[in-house]
Amino acid sequence: QVHLRESGGGSVQAGGSLRLSCVGSGATLEHRCVAWFRQDRGEQLEWLAATASFDPARVADSVKDRFSVSQNNADNTHYLHMNSLTPEDTAMYFCATTYSAASAGSCSRLSGDYVIWGQGTQVTVSS
Repeated sequence: QVHLRESGGGSVQAGGSLRLSCVGSGATLEHRCVAWFRQDRGEQLEWLAATASFDPARVADSVKDRFSVSQNNADNTHYLHMNSLTPEDTAMYFCATTYSAASAGSCSRLSGDYVIWGQGTQVTVSS
């Protein structure tokens, strides 16, 4: 069973940048979809990005000019790079993955399609 752990969140001023990490343990993430979501208090989960070895990285239109994703298979780690942060980016950020590996298809944007989640990392952007 794979486990995920996010890190890299914190408090930053508007205009700043953060890089969030999602480290997998227990199994390789290389052939799984890994997605990033965020949730502000009382709001629904918002899909931000997803990537897999068999599916090009996709980033939500709402953040694609500022956010990007990358991965380091050797470290079994995925990253969410966030630039030009605004107070509206304040939220808990999660990475998630699927139960099993795959070799084809498209990574879902639906939170319900991901069954393994990290504990989240808080991002707070002040004006």
